[in-house]
Amino acid sequence: GTGLHYRGARIFKAIIEDLLAQGMNTSENAILSGCSAGGLTTILHCDNFGALLPKSAKVKCFSDAGYFIDHKDISGGAYIEQFFNDVVTLHGSAKNLPPSCTSTMKPGLCFFPQNVAQQIQTPLFIINAAYDHWQVRNILVAPGTDPKGVWKSCRANIKNCPPDQLQVLQGFRLDFLKALEGLGPSSTRGYYINSCFTHCQTLDQANWFGPNSPRLFNKSIAEAVGDWLLDKDQFRQIDCPYPCDKTCVDHI
Repeated sequence: GTGLHYRGARIFKAIIEDLLAQGMNTSENAILSGCSAGGLTTILHCDNFGALLPKSAKVKCFSDAGYFIDHKDISGGAYIEQFFNDVVTLHGSAKNLPPSCTSTMKPGLCFFPQNVAQQIQTPLFIINAAYDHWQVRNILVAPGTDPKGVWKSCRANIKNCPPDQLQVLQGFRLDFLKALEGLGPSSTRGYYINSCFTHCQTLDQANWFGPNSPRLFNKSIAEAVGDWLLDKDQFRQIDCPYPCDKTCVDHI
């Protein structure tokens, strides 16, 4: 009765089938990637993508800023958990989420990478800021949780955070790293977790592979991903806490 139809899963499959027909069916290497919502979708559909490619193809996925965590907001509420549950319910996503998760958890919880990543069979690389500013602004200091604007300056720029709020952000970083353990010990997993206050780092040259791009263990994001793609280096590195990293590109 609404005239609204959600067909993302069908569109994804149709696009891949079209690409396969145009020559991707003979691919030796195939990469699925995306940032933010696209980064989350890359994780959730990584195995689905691999299943559509020839068995002879070397398939890998890398997710940029898509490792959203299940975390309480500053009021103690579960804003992001309810938000993800609403998305899954509205779009009827349960049937397209990993059965290994939905068989044991509510479908909304299976939108969180920490609950599904360990079951993914296809090689996966995670690029994320430990202080991802989308997550700070929408998960930690969620809409409606700061009516007096106490966090306004801090959530706009980590450089403005007073000691007490910075301490909360440091706690959020530790909780993010704990959630990252959901990747499991697989040797096909890699990650690049820096301490920049940013969201999406692969879309512009300044962050991805520029003369002043962020560096972690003296590698740019592009170098780390490239080494992982070519099986030169697994690359599983986590930055020291803010403000020790002086290589971050200041894109607020």
